Amino acid sequence: MLHLYDTATREVRELALREPGKGSIYLCGPTVYGPPHLGHGRATLVYDILRRYLTWSGLDVRLVSNITDIDDKIIDRAHREGREWTEITHRCEDVWFKAMAGIDVERPTDVPHATEYVDEMVEMIATLVAADSAYVTSDGVYLSVEAVPGYGLLAHQSLDDMLAGGGDREVFGASEKRHPADFALWKFSKPGEPAWASPWAEGRPGWHSECVVMSLGLLGDGFDLHCGGQDLRFPHHENERAQAVALGREFARHWMHNGFVVDAEGEKMSKSLGNVSNLLDLIEVYDPRAYRMVLLQSHYLSPVGISGDGLDAAGRSLAGLDGFAARAAALPGADADQSVLEEFRAAMDDDLDTPRATALLFDTVRRANTAIDAGETALAASLAAAVSEICAAVGLRLEGPAEVPAEVAARAAELDAARAAKDFATADAIRAELQAAGWTVETTRDGTTVRR
Repeated sequence: MLHLYDTATREVRELALREPGKGSIYLCGPTVYGPPHLGHGRATLVYDILRRYLTWSGLDVRLVSNITDIDDKIIDRAHREGREWTEITHRCEDVWFKAMAGIDVERPTDVPHATEYVDEMVEMIATLVAADSAYVTSDGVYLSVEAVPGYGLLAHQSLDDMLAGGGDREVFGASEKRHPADFALWKFSKPGEPAWASPWAEGRPGWHSECVVMSLGLLGDGFDLHCGGQDLRFPHHENERAQAVALGREFARHWMHNGFVVDAEGEKMSKSLGNVSNLLDLIEVYDPRAYRMVLLQSHYLSPVGISGDGLDAAGRSLAGLDGFAARAAALPGADADQSVLEEFRAAMDDDLDTPRATALLFDTVRRANTAIDAGETALAASLAAAVSEICAAVGLRLEGPAEVPAEVAARAAELDAARAAKDFATADAIRAELQAAGWTVETTRDGTTVRR
């Protein structure tokens, strides 16, 4: 069974499912006020790989990932550009899903929008106020963190520790708060801002309240796994958990957070630091599969640097896999080598060890190519089937043989004829010509094949 590092317990432990045969996952989705960057791409790819692997393993997986379509950042951009806030959110959501499709991320089972759940949020906040776990000030409604047993679990700090150390940049705020760490559940609106009715005053929900309502509403109490980037661990995920605890609801059974994307100097990639690369730009310049390959070769917990050299190297690795897929297309159908698949499962079940699984993939390709060269067709076919299974399980799409234009095929035949006549100078010249035109040329005892 899959074992994952649990941020709450700080140990690798079994992902114990609430319901046998079914997986329930909540992934914090985007706030749609700008284009997705590489950090967004890492988070969605990591959990796309996890989801695909669980599905491949036989689970019925329900993945809920929200859209935050009301937020201060959205309002600020709308005011700055003189546009309706809904125009910003609709456009940015379209761009988001275009980018996700570009990197082969499967659409979540459910995509709830925050604005669709405002009534439920108001009801939840009213329950917290009635229980004296939340209170009203002149600018909104706040959760009292002192009413929450174990607040700081995901931050691995107590309230006293947070205050002694100066706290997170979002801990300190409005002067009317009972405790500096208290956070907004409902924000009263200012003139010209979008607003919804509530028992206290017109306003909008706080960011931390949205995911509580949507995750529990769609997945139910005690859902299996809550996911997101390391930057969401505190305060966002801690504050989600706090509300559920204050409500007496069982929240996520397991917490999973992926590491940062860093630049060449090791800094976290973020908009505030100004070192973010647009995910759509990456897709236009590189093979979109290259980002998935880079992440497969890195453990999800570790920071990962993204560079042009790294993406180019990943592209070369993909070209080799594509070449194998083209070569293996001529093999007969066969059952996948079970020893390879067992080794793959062992790697993935060990805290999603994709670097080990990827090394196994390339080793299996090497073995299959050797078997093809040796004429061991049955072994080659079994290994090729295992390669196909592994790629499907991690969402790595390989491009098989493409149609080769007649004139290119003719030049390849001329290359073989030159080799047969021992005219190696002509053969080399034809090879160079085809390679310059963007073709990969492979010559074996069976003749020459070309592919893009």
